[in-house]
Amino acid sequence: MANWSDPRIGSASPATTAGRAEVAFDAGLRAHMLSVYNYMASGVLWTGIVALLFASSGMAAQILMGPGLLKYIIMFSPLAFVMALSFGVHRMSTGTTQLLYWLFATVMGLSLSSIFLVFTGASIAQTFFATAVAFLGLSLYGYTTKRDLSAFGTFLIMGVIGLLVAMVINLFLQSPVMHYVVSFIGVLLFAGLTAYDTQRIKSLYFQVAGTDMIGKAAIMGALSLYLDFINMFTFLLQFMGSRE
Repeated sequence: MANWSDPRIGSASPATTAGRAEVAFDAGLRAHMLSVYNYMASGVLWTGIVALLFASSGMAAQILMGPGLLKYIIMFSPLAFVMALSFGVHRMSTGTTQLLYWLFATVMGLSLSSIFLVFTGASIAQTFFATAVAFLGLSLYGYTTKRDLSAFGTFLIMGVIGLLVAMVINLFLQSPVMHYVVSFIGVLLFAGLTAYDTQRIKSLYFQVAGTDMIGKAAIMGALSLYLDFINMFTFLLQFMGSRE
């Protein structure tokens, strides 16, 4: 904000001054949310490009479908970046946070390239479109609703933890029924998290506005929505995807 004094402000009523401040604050919130969505959408797009190029090159089939340590590094490196960002963001600069976000989106693309080896391109595109429509609706609800969704946060996060446990168990059981149950629950959980995270990002803005955390908050907000979108997409693909 400007530091100079406008003589018109001194003669304005408190209600008028408050109204101007509210308008400025709303404009700041819209700019912040636009930044979050831009980061998120760009990250998803970049991940898709990397995944498609890696799969088309033939390297994805060679590495991810074969033996060796490299495929496990590719599979688990996105988790390492998420952990680094989540626990180290307060000690990082905004530039470092941005760099780690784009590196995360890149390794996520390498990891997700396997879907192009399993599912047809048409079904991947259809599932992506369906996920995008659902995501937009859920995120819009989270942004506009007056209902406090924070009470659902703990429930949803505990649900994700339970989902991960079930997925690990099914690695050994290899149960098709359990696989589809996990996928169905996964779609529901990340649909709920999309609305919850959108409201949380909006609320967090009021805490970081005007501080040096605002840039990093936009990136971390984008990371949350990115993960919601990608997880909802991959779980939904289990139902909508046609296998090669």
